[in-house]
Amino acid sequence: MANTYVSTGSSSLGGTAGAAGLVQKAYDRLLEFALRSEPLIRSVADKRPARQAIPGSTVVLQRYVDLSAATTALTEDADPDAVGMSTPTSVTITLAEYGNSVLVTRALELFSLADVDPAIANIIAYNLADSIDKVAMATLRAGTNVIYAGSTATSTATITAAATLASANVRKAVAKLRGNNAKGRKGNLYWVGIHPEVSHDLRAETGSAGWLIPHQYGASQNEIWAGEIGTYEGAYFVETNRMYTATDGAASAKVYRTIVAGAQALAEAVAEEPHVVVGPVVDKLMRHRPMGWYGVLGFARYREEALYRIESGSSIA
Repeated sequence: MANTYVSTGSSSLGGTAGAAGLVQKAYDRLLEFALRSEPLIRSVADKRPARQAIPGSTVVLQRYVDLSAATTALTEDADPDAVGMSTPTSVTITLAEYGNSVLVTRALELFSLADVDPAIANIIAYNLADSIDKVAMATLRAGTNVIYAGSTATSTATITAAATLASANVRKAVAKLRGNNAKGRKGNLYWVGIHPEVSHDLRAETGSAGWLIPHQYGASQNEIWAGEIGTYEGAYFVETNRMYTATDGAASAKVYRTIVAGAQALAEAVAEEPHVVVGPVVDKLMRHRPMGWYGVLGFARYREEALYRIESGSSIA
């Protein structure tokens, strides 16, 4: 008679994984987090209220207006007329509440195979930084100064995948900022936020007017290896996929926004710094524990003349 084996089979001690039996699914108790991009857009906001008078739902920042140059020579025996001074210009920042929350049940904490509290705290903290960064981007990318890449594009709706970012576009933006007296963010260098798929096209340029030659033969060879991808055409480039994209080009082509910013291009006002909140347990049996984040702040473009946006496609979109 043939042997009968006590085995992992469904009719033996092994049983069926997930049901009765001794052989079951094994789970790793260490869960990894989702891949994340590093929030950095909020750091562009380098202008803040310094001496705010009172609390309020809006904060008004003002700038003096310079006198016109006096280029006419004075007459020796005549007293020159006094001139008036212009009313300061103002920028209004509207504050708003932002936040998010989850409600963690006691049952989850008791039944979970992993310790959920540290993971939930981590996810909430990232959601805070991610959300505020996107709020800042919504203001930053809505500036009035825009350059369209490509030889034929005249609006966002006419951008195609072939309208890739070129060195000439960067040179133009930098020249415009210099012409507007915009101050640099790192010495005389302007900040450029660029999407990796746009950076790919810019760095693929060849010839003496392209990206590679200055970095291959320049004196400072370490510039290209930092977290910034390089210093070029009067600006330093930060590569991040947090730069805004949308399929709003020609035939729904993907359009990328590259931002070129000088000092004080973006301002922020904060009534309450965004922070993690562990709420009170108020249900009858104390089974539901709220965790989340909350903050009150706002952003505005403070110096429009210190900000340019370049819209382009990408060859690898």
